[in-house]
Amino acid sequence: MNTETTTPENATPPPQPDPSMDGALQVTEIASNKIGEIREAEAIEPHYDLRVKVIGGGCSGFQYDLFFDEPGGEDMRFSSNGVSLVCDQMSFMYLMGTEIDYVEGLQGAGFKFNNPNTTGSCGCGSSFSV
Repeated sequence: MNTETTTPENATPPPQPDPSMDGALQVTEIASNKIGEIREAEAIEPHYDLRVKVIGGGCSGFQYDLFFDEPGGEDMRFSSNGVSLVCDQMSFMYLMGTEIDYVEGLQGAGFKFNNPNTTGSCGCGSSFSV
């Protein structure tokens, strides 16, 4: 009985985080804990990473989007506080140096993006301009 796992010769291994990009996209320890809670509560498969994306729209022009997704071949990969992050190259242009935190307060709870690239944001904090 052969228990060896084989992979096709033409299969490409998943991209790994680039150590030279350490700190380019970060998650605080509090956000990491919350991401872990969400992953567990929703039974997210372990091979899914947290996708950080910028989409058009919102009061100020752009919005942040977070969701679990399978990494693609063109994605940039990061690791921060035990969280595997993926980001497309276009979004990364707006996200470089961003720290993702999780805050709880009187106005509710949610992920907060500390983005050094923004020139403005709306009152609700969910959209930004560059």
